[in-house]
Formats: sequence, structure tokens, C-alpha cells
Amino acid sequence: MGTQAVRGGLVLAATPVGNIGDASARLRDLIADADLIAAEDTRRFLRLAGELGVTPTGRIISFHEAVEVARIPQLVKAAAAGSLVLLVTDAGMPSVSDPGYRLVVECIAQDVPVTIAPGPSAVTAALAVSGLPTDRFCFEGFLPRKAGQRARTLSQLAQEPRTMVFFESPHRIGPTLSALAQAFGDDRLAAVCRELTKTYEEVKRGPLAELAQWAAEGLRGEITIVVAGKPVVDEPAEPVDLGDRVAELIGEGTDSKAAIKQAAVEFGVPKREVYDAVLASRQATSDSTP
Repeated sequence: MGTQAVRGGLVLAATPVGNIGDASARLRDLIADADLIAAEDTRRFLRLAGELGVTPTGRIISFHEAVEVARIPQLVKAAAAGSLVLLVTDAGMPSVSDPGYRLVVECIAQDVPVTIAPGPSAVTAALAVSGLPTDRFCFEGFLPRKAGQRARTLSQLAQEPRTMVFFESPHRIGPTLSALAQAFGDDRLAAVCRELTKTYEEVKRGPLAELAQWAAEGLRGEITIVVAGKPVVDEPAEPVDLGDRVAELIGEGTDSKAAIKQAAVEFGVPKREVYDAVLASRQATSDSTP
């Protein structure tokens, strides 16, 4: 078994975010070998184990937000005594917007070994498929539910230059996208990733205002939002640079409307300014033609 080297301690194990085929062989071994399994939802965990063809032999207890604090001493004590304690959530990596962080902190404080069985993550999956810059990014989790708190949080992020990743629930996606557009600008590029790795996976890309209109009636499924950071512009954009960039994008196969939007985002200027620059460039070319 792949878990023989791990005896006594806490293991954080990633579970599939949708497609069961993404489960690792190590996850199967851990489910079979763990002495104690802490699952966000025990029924969903047992369904997962059944789909993987694995029969857990250890004790299974619930570990969701309502009982997280109360369960920690029991789990730490078991891990410290030499038991292999496995922590799983409903999907993805434990402690990433799911229970687990407090348990990890307490295990570290008690010198209990903590290791990880990496795997699927909606954060990196959405980032990779978004088509937005991936060299620097930040994960912001779920935004506040109340409009006022959400607006204050977004105002603090308005100048963030890194690509941002958010989680959101289906019934709040419309208002959240509208709030993002208001805080970051209608033209800021983003991607809404829905039901990643599942049968009805969908990735919708475009300016925030258009995405907000598209999702106004709500969506179904698990949703991750990826938003481009604020462009860093060292010097004011020259019209000739704007026109050249649009021409470059069109030459690469981008249609003119999309090219203007992208250039506006890249240079941090309004679409109208890019449009005027393109018109001026065309006029200058026409005037110079014999």
C-alpha cells in the first residue's frame, strides 16, 4: 500500500471536484488504511469510497464547520498517539475554504506530523482554464454575503494587480458579478467556471458587465470566478501603441471588437479611447495612401 510510510499523524487528502477519474491511487490507499477518517459529509464520503471501490476500515466521523472546533482535540490526540488520521472534504483540498485550517494549526502546535496527498483543486483548475494571467494570483474565497461588506472588500481589491480567484454560490453569482463590475470596471476581463470536470462543465469568458448580464438569473452547480488584476501601466498609453496592439491581436485571429476590449484591459484605458485610436490609425493610413 502507498501509505505504509505514513503512520501516526494527519494527512490532508484532496478529493475529486467532479470527475471520479481524477482520484489518485494514493487517495484510495489512504481511505483503506486510515485508522480515523474525518469527513466534511460522512454520507458523501461513503459514496465516494463506494465509487472508488474502496472499503474504509477505520472509524469515520463528521468534520464540518458546525463541529470543527469540538472535534479537533479528539483528532489531534489520535494522531499524536500513532493513529493515521485522514481529513477529506466534499471536493478538492481540505482547509481551502473548507474545514481543516484550525486542525492543521493545532497539530503543528502539538508537534504532530502533518502531510498531504495532493490532487484536484477548483482554484488552480479554474485559473489554468480561464485564459487569464497565471504567473501571479491570489485566492479570495467567498466574498461577504452582505452588500455593504462585499463592496468594502472589493474596494480594497480594486488596485490588486494579480489575477484573483473567488468561489461563489449559484444563487448569488449574478449580484456578485455585478458588484465586481462596479468595483473593478465593466470592461475588466473575467471567467466564470461552472461544474469543472463534470458532464456539464462550462467556462464563460468576457468582460465583467457582460458576464453579470449573462448570469443575472442565476446558474447551477459549483462556481469559481477568475478575474484579471488591475493592469500596471507605467506610462500613459500612446494612441499609436493602442492601434498597433489592436492590429496585432486582429492579425492573430481575434475579431476587432474583442481585440479592442483586450487592448483596453491590457493598457488600463477605456474601450472608447482604444476605438478612437484605431479610427485615427485607419485615417492616417488612408491619408497616406496615394
